[in-house]
Amino acid sequence: MNPDIDNQAQTTQVPSTTVTEASQTAQLTGSKGYVTTILDLVINVEFDEDFPELGEILIVEQTEKATPLLVNDIKSDGTVVCLNIMSDRTIKKGMAAVRTNHGIEVPTGEKIIGRVLDFMGNPLDGGEPIDKTAPRKDIFRVENKSTKFEALKPEIMETGIKVLDFFTPFVKGRKIGVIGGAGVGKTVLTTEIIHNVAKNSGVLSFFAGVGERIREGHELFETLRDSELLDSTGMFFGQMNENPVQRSLIAISATSALEYFRDEMKKDVLFFADNMYRYVQAKNELSTIMEQIPAEGGYEATIFSDIKTLQDRLSSNENGSITSVQTIYVPADDLSDPAVQMIQHELDSTLVLSRKVAEQGIRPAVDLTKTSSSLLTPEIVGQKHYDLSVQVQSLLQKYESLKGIIAIIGENELSPEDRADFAKAKALVKYFTQRMFVTEKMLGVPGEYVKREEMLDGVDRIVKGELKLEDLEKAEPKKKDSPKPVEATEIKSDESEPSTEPTAGEVIKPGEK
Repeated sequence: MNPDIDNQAQTTQVPSTTVTEASQTAQLTGSKGYVTTILDLVINVEFDEDFPELGEILIVEQTEKATPLLVNDIKSDGTVVCLNIMSDRTIKKGMAAVRTNHGIEVPTGEKIIGRVLDFMGNPLDGGEPIDKTAPRKDIFRVENKSTKFEALKPEIMETGIKVLDFFTPFVKGRKIGVIGGAGVGKTVLTTEIIHNVAKNSGVLSFFAGVGERIREGHELFETLRDSELLDSTGMFFGQMNENPVQRSLIAISATSALEYFRDEMKKDVLFFADNMYRYVQAKNELSTIMEQIPAEGGYEATIFSDIKTLQDRLSSNENGSITSVQTIYVPADDLSDPAVQMIQHELDSTLVLSRKVAEQGIRPAVDLTKTSSSLLTPEIVGQKHYDLSVQVQSLLQKYESLKGIIAIIGENELSPEDRADFAKAKALVKYFTQRMFVTEKMLGVPGEYVKREEMLDGVDRIVKGELKLEDLEKAEPKKKDSPKPVEATEIKSDESEPSTEPTAGEVIKPGEK
């Protein structure tokens, strides 16, 4: 990735040509309003007539860079509430804001593949701006859904990750959530899914970095570049250094690009969002700035509509499918958090990552008892997979209940049947750990891709008692040893004289040197 991407991300600006064109168009209409109130990123503009529409861009002409404002609300008294999307602090009361008669339009189509863009479609990768001939789409414009929608036949997409393929099957056109607190491996697991699925399926992928770390964006870009996957991936970044307006818009901008590929180009696409909780958090920050009364859980009063509006756009129709993987940060590791619960209700499968599991050195750190999926049905995954999932869940539930008993009386005091089931559960926990391709360089251990049928056979053998924990431990590859450093005393020249010094343990006789 271009080394200047950090600086570019912090100084994102609308291209001057775009602003100039918009400003000239606005001047032709003669419709102007004037700034009356400035409260952080919220700017009120008054119009006497010809009011702008919601989602429209206004241009403040007197500022040095022709600052764009986004119309967010129109009050009954005619006051237009706008958002200062570029955080321009040079705006003053009395300045004129001119209508542009259009909203935020992001480029889409083939020209954005392999590029890193911001919420307005401006490049963050140091490359040239997207060609003006590329089709553009208003991020707030939602096309009417076809009434001829037919349910797609379930199609399982193999990820090569055992725990995911078994507990939360990756089904085309559905939504999977990776839920967990900070530092449990959500981003690593998502990157591994991108690496495995995109590389084997050849389907177009899009990634939206919503309020996450710039470092993680760099690492993802490098992983995709090293894996030669950039030619089938588009990326939108609005990360934690950006203001809440941009962070709240980045997922919407990426979704708009997806809709074009699905509806106009008739393609199936994969969508990865990291992190969907940050989208809610950005909306909540804006709500606080606008002095709106929060909901009972402490989030914005519009949290339900904010989540629902975005999630409904990540849908499939007869033109193509959108398969999404969304990471959800869990504040204070509390799965009952209102935002987490609302996002989770929109998902078909939830893969829960646990800090307690991570502390045991298990990777991926999946809590197998809390992970669930509505797609684990015989009609979708087949009878064998479904039957195994029921047996595995029964063993894991028994494993959790027996751990407390064993802590008191010891494992030897259990009945033979309980000891056998406990051993099977431990073998299952070990079996579902896996080495990642994206951590090869860091850990020095090669990644692992396990086919779905091979994974099911392995689980079946463990349930039947044919494959045990010690067998798995023996088969586990060891970490590559680093080269042994050569000590200075071990380096000898071929032309050196034979040493006259005594060796260890040699006795020197009197009179000898």
